Amino acid sequence: MITRQRLAAGVCVLFAALTAGIAFPVAAVAGEPTGGTAPQVDLVLDVSGSMRTADIDGGTRMAAAKQAFNEVLDATPEEVQLGIRTLGANYPGDNQKTGCKDTAQLYPVSTLDRTEAKTQVATLSPTGWTPIGPALLKAADDFTDSAASKRIVLISDGEDTCAPLDPCEVAREIAAKGIGLTIDTLGLVPNTKMRQQLSCIAEATGGTYTSVEHSEELTDKVNQLVDRAADPVVTPVATEGAGQCADAPALKSGLFTDREEFGQQRWYRVDVKPGQELRASVSVAADRAVHPSYGVLLRAVTVHGREIVRGEASGNGRTDVISTGLRYPKADSDEDDPAAETVCLQVTNSFSAAAGVKTTPGMPLELTVDVVDAPSSSSDVASFGLGRGWWLLGLLVLVGFLAGLVWGWVSRWRVAVWRTN
Repeated sequence: MITRQRLAAGVCVLFAALTAGIAFPVAAVAGEPTGGTAPQVDLVLDVSGSMRTADIDGGTRMAAAKQAFNEVLDATPEEVQLGIRTLGANYPGDNQKTGCKDTAQLYPVSTLDRTEAKTQVATLSPTGWTPIGPALLKAADDFTDSAASKRIVLISDGEDTCAPLDPCEVAREIAAKGIGLTIDTLGLVPNTKMRQQLSCIAEATGGTYTSVEHSEELTDKVNQLVDRAADPVVTPVATEGAGQCADAPALKSGLFTDREEFGQQRWYRVDVKPGQELRASVSVAADRAVHPSYGVLLRAVTVHGREIVRGEASGNGRTDVISTGLRYPKADSDEDDPAAETVCLQVTNSFSAAAGVKTTPGMPLELTVDVVDAPSSSSDVASFGLGRGWWLLGLLVLVGFLAGLVWGWVSRWRVAVWRTN
């Protein structure tokens, strides 16, 4: 019995160790976080008259927001520079033109003085209109470091009241600038129109929308978003693809953003040397209403137009983002200094706009390019997605087979001994 228990334990330990070997992550080459400058966050708070409503845990929406802000200010990481902007906090009148200019920087985006920031928040009182669009335009200029990661956290209890300036269009314009600004939105009460508008704002910049009905939820979510700003991030580089490969920008490994109109082709160029492998992926986001059947195609072709490899994906309206990718390993060369091959990357989409939907600016496009050393031999190429863990799986199969034989032999021996006795 002791021998059998030890054998079983040994097999289990070996199995666990080998499984852990397969599970070890491989370090990424492209898209590694860039650090250095302090991340910046601008909290944009709706202080319109509707924030007087008492429907959050028995208190007013304004009281819940103030409580959340105080707790967030206490928990803000030291490395994060934080600012506060208000909308609808100062003008109590009925003139829409004046009310739609009512946005102010309550506390500048800078190293946080918690006492001063709390003092400013304590003075707020629900007052006027809901100029979300104008506030976002101003907030985009609040950031003082162009190299830092930038995030706006918008907290509102209703949709914008300053039409025709559509805040969703404002968010798209901000995203089109390529400044790496993300807008996250929080809705304080369940409301269909507000949810649609705040979701659109967030999606246009790669942010998130969350509906909040309790003060504790509001505090937790704002804290989460501020903490996320402190995480190392990759700032995409804005680029502009061309209508043909000959005019396309030359890209190196990295993360790039662009805009692509409906049914448009965008071209980019990448140099790949012998012994290297090109890995590319693209994502196109439907940041407005589109027809439910669509697709995206990523092709790698030579400068003479011959297709090398392609990746394609299709969607049916269930997701707002569609992605695909490709890999092209270039064979090694015996030459001492072989020339690089220029590979043309073509991105094409088959999105179509719904009636009345604006087609400009184009939809957000994110392109990842990674040029790495190619596998040293055919055995290094990924097999069924396992990569170099394939031999470990084979070893596991062999160990399992041998363990089964040993276990069967031990079982038969035990039965024989039992029958003899």
